[in-house]
Amino acid sequence: MMANTDFHLQFQEFEDESNAMGSKSQETTINIEKHISKPQKQRRVAGVTLPEEENDPLETDDKTKLLSGQKERAPFWTFEYYQAFFDVETHQVKDRIIGSVLPWPGKNFVRVYIRNNPDLYGPFWICATLVFAIGISGNMSSFFVHHGQPQYKYVPDFRKVTMAATAIYSYAWLVPLVLWGFLAWRNSKVTNIVTYSFLEIVCVYGYSLAIYVPAVVLWIIPSEGLRWCSIVVALCLSGSVLVLTFWPAVRDDRPRIFIAITFTIVALHVLLAVGCKAYFFSTYDTTNTIKVVEPVEVNKTLSAIKAH
Repeated sequence: MMANTDFHLQFQEFEDESNAMGSKSQETTINIEKHISKPQKQRRVAGVTLPEEENDPLETDDKTKLLSGQKERAPFWTFEYYQAFFDVETHQVKDRIIGSVLPWPGKNFVRVYIRNNPDLYGPFWICATLVFAIGISGNMSSFFVHHGQPQYKYVPDFRKVTMAATAIYSYAWLVPLVLWGFLAWRNSKVTNIVTYSFLEIVCVYGYSLAIYVPAVVLWIIPSEGLRWCSIVVALCLSGSVLVLTFWPAVRDDRPRIFIAITFTIVALHVLLAVGCKAYFFSTYDTTNTIKVVEPVEVNKTLSAIKAH
């Protein structure tokens, strides 16, 4: 009995609870690490070790091509190819329109506003707006000129819209194409730092026509003085944009070539404005001819009856 009592009264040493928990967590950690087949790579950022994300080879390749400028473009017969030419912000279009309406000496329109990012959104809609402005203003001008005449019956002339579209879009595309080809040919013969792409030239010509939209609206008023004044102002502003833009590209050429190119650019611009005014806003009154011819024909008829 004493032996059993002494056995129960003896103290036994046990491990500390914290040490026991630590050893268990360590064993658990070791067991978890053993079951991981591919440990994650680690990187140290600001003294903290973080797991490094595995890079997708396809994503890395796309980023490399994009940064190096070797991103493949869509074929020209797809919609995605032309979508890039209309990728422009509203404030950029506004700044380019203001820059074309208010040219400043010493500021190149391409270098200041386009910055190797030409767009077709602004030129396309400026030309479309100008076409409809010419068609509507031309019909309204004819109505006001012949208004009040008893023999005149107003009939809208939709051919003016077709003729205006042909003239404006041909000027905005064919002239830049010829100019780009000529400048490329001259740059191959003359060392020149300033060169423009075809889209940049189209962008310049398209935005240079923006000043004609308010000028054409003023042509509704049947006043020749006001019309010619608005033509002169529009020609000076838009012509200055073209001359200031293309002058650095031809100034290093021979004087005869420089003068010929400048004169051709200005002459075609003047021809477009004067031609639109003469064709769509003519104040020639055809009813006067009818009033003069009709009495003559009546008198001839009466004289022939009396003779018989």
